[in-house]
Amino acid sequence: MTSPTPDALLGPADVRELAAALGVRPTKQRGQNFVIDANTVRRIVRTAEVRPDDVVVEVGPGLGSLTLGLLETADRVVAVEIDDVLASALPATVAARMPERADRFTLVHSDAMQVRELPGPPPTALVANLPYNVAVPVLLHMLDTFPTIERTLVMVQAEVADRLAAAPGSKVYGVPSVKANWYAEVKRAGSIGRNVFWPAPNVDSGLVSLTRRAEPVSTTAPKNDVFAAVDAAFAQRRKTLRAALAGWAGSAPAAEAALVAAGVSPQARGESLTVEEFARIAENRGDAKGADTRNARRYRPETERTEITAHAEHTEHAEHAEHAEHAEHTEHEESTQP
Repeated sequence: MTSPTPDALLGPADVRELAAALGVRPTKQRGQNFVIDANTVRRIVRTAEVRPDDVVVEVGPGLGSLTLGLLETADRVVAVEIDDVLASALPATVAARMPERADRFTLVHSDAMQVRELPGPPPTALVANLPYNVAVPVLLHMLDTFPTIERTLVMVQAEVADRLAAAPGSKVYGVPSVKANWYAEVKRAGSIGRNVFWPAPNVDSGLVSLTRRAEPVSTTAPKNDVFAAVDAAFAQRRKTLRAALAGWAGSAPAAEAALVAAGVSPQARGESLTVEEFARIAENRGDAKGADTRNARRYRPETERTEITAHAEHTEHAEHAEHAEHAEHTEHEESTQP
């Protein structure tokens, strides 16, 4: 592979000049806080363990700071950008600063939540600086839509990073933790300060590493049923599961029957359960409600893609009402994007 020019990555002056030339004024609405530190970009690429044979998908490339860093190492980069101005400018930036790798770059001008397919070879990795206000839904959507993604590294608000990587029993363990674990092994992979962005956000950021499960969760329950149980459990996280799952199961006795059949105490709370335990509860829901209900809720593959979006968007709402005593609102209006 031809070595890129030493100054190919964007520095503080480059970012400001590009923004000025495009007439871009960073806004909170689109999460336009741009990464201005090349060392941070290379650190993210190293932490993501990007390999020369990787096809990396990046969500929210912005002015291209991380994009250029990924192109230094990966075989190909596919960037998904929703902003009209940024999407139109990014190919030219790549061509100007890294011409020897420009043919390895593809732009998809779209809302990431609407993306169902990507051009070129299937992606093997996801590396992105996700806007805080849509981080969890976008992450879950991409993992669900593109099963070839083996490794993921995302930069998100520090509190969101903590919640994604939390283990059962933690006060911040909740809907994002369980749903992310459905797809992958999740761990915190570092912290990012505020001074590497322009303009600097009001919150710190964290890196989260996700490695696709070698084997999916062993269950006969469809994912949408498992996720519905998770949503119900954490929507009323202070209640016992017998009470919290009553609406989901049809009644408190039906919820108790499903829990007992799954080997879970009806007096337990959602924050103590693994994703495998939620799957067992979902498996036994049909038996608890009866054969007619089980048949009525038989899994329909054609609904899968729309349901993942609905469940993901519910993620933060289900937890905010119960997490006020533990932390500030975790979907802060300050968003970041490279």
